Amino acid sequence: MAGAAPTTAFGQAVIGPPGSGKTTYCLGMSEFLRALGRRVAVVNLDPANEGLPYECAVDVGELVGLGDVMDALQLGPNGGLLYCMEYLEANLDWLRAKLDPLRGHYFLFDCPGQVELCTHHGALRSIFSQMTQWDLRLTAVHLVDSHYCTDPAKFISVLCTSLATMLHVELPHVNLLSKMDLIEHYGKLAFNLDYYTEVLDLSYLLDHLASDPFFRHYRQLNEKLVQLIEDYSLVSFIPLNIQDKESIQQVLQAVDKANGYCFGVQEQRSLEAMMSAAMGADFHFSSIFRLSMVNVYNFSMTEQPTILESNCLGSVLTSYCGFG
Repeated sequence: MAGAAPTTAFGQAVIGPPGSGKTTYCLGMSEFLRALGRRVAVVNLDPANEGLPYECAVDVGELVGLGDVMDALQLGPNGGLLYCMEYLEANLDWLRAKLDPLRGHYFLFDCPGQVELCTHHGALRSIFSQMTQWDLRLTAVHLVDSHYCTDPAKFISVLCTSLATMLHVELPHVNLLSKMDLIEHYGKLAFNLDYYTEVLDLSYLLDHLASDPFFRHYRQLNEKLVQLIEDYSLVSFIPLNIQDKESIQQVLQAVDKANGYCFGVQEQRSLEAMMSAAMGADFHFSSIFRLSMVNVYNFSMTEQPTILESNCLGSVLTSYCGFG
């Protein structure tokens, strides 16, 4: 690496189940970041990803291909993908050689959608852990399709998966409810949106499930699952509409707070100009940046930010909000 290159890099590890919108998120977020003046490098870590809509700086397909693995080892798509991640884990020198020339860029890692990679399989966690040793500060951005909110049983399942992912991945973590622009097409929500994003009293979900003859037989199981989620008290969500600049900005604020990214003055002016144009009026940056403070999961923080800390983050953009 050149001596003038920054030693610390920042980025997002975009994870989530298949179809949750990870690749679309990488495209939308990369465009938004470039408009702010950040140099962005999108890294595709999903060997099953084909026809990428974004400009890819690094593609794991150059190292290992899912189709080749399935043919050579007679594996299905799930087993083949696990093998690909283990192969990448064993060849991290290849990945580092690709990333080192990109120091100074903000990284977006488009990760595979196999749930087991983020809940109990060790390869992806090991890859993330090694990248942190390279002084790359990552935030895990976990996308979940918002249509699960329309079904209480599915939402409890999503909460369990999100909690397991947060504990397994071991990175600063932000959970997103994606495709919020389509939620009206999924059906009416049983509760207000805040109930789902803040994961409020889940006993109401149990009462809702009790009205279903099938789930009535599993009430004790659901009670134990809900108790587990509430005992950890870690899971919350930020709603995301990838078509809405203000929605993306709120997500970016949470991510930057989680990994400690410091804003520059020029970036602040770029964001104010962009949001003013989008809203057709003067945009007060500090007022928006005070929102959604409680939506950021941070392994080392046990208390909510004080009012003074929130105001400082909104008005003084160069304040550093690290996680450790």
